Amino acid sequence: QVQLVESGGALVQAGDSLRLSCAASGLTFSIYIMGWFRQAPGKERELVAHITGSSGTTYYTDAVKGRFTISRDNAKNTVYLQMNSLKPEDTAAYYCAAKLQVSRQYLHWGQGTQVTVSS
Repeated sequence: QVQLVESGGALVQAGDSLRLSCAASGLTFSIYIMGWFRQAPGKERELVAHITGSSGTTYYTDAVKGRFTISRDNAKNTVYLQMNSLKPEDTAAYYCAAKLQVSRQYLHWGQGTQVTVSS
């Protein structure tokens, strides 16, 4: 059974940093593309960043470029999202997800971790 467990969410002030972690089990982690999504109240879920399995190629949505960094440790089956210079508009529930290269959609999802940024 695949499990993705996020951690690291917190209430912080604008300008602070946080690192989210997502520990995966029950899958061959290194072959999966791992993504971080977020969903704020009243808004649609959006892809924040993703990282491929072997090459570690990354993608970021424009709103977080230069502030967030996604990384992975295949030996630990863990993906991270380092978030710097946080803004109130980064407030959301953050989810990690996994998909195979050939898949159009993310197959596996975590339960989410809340990030709240106060001004």
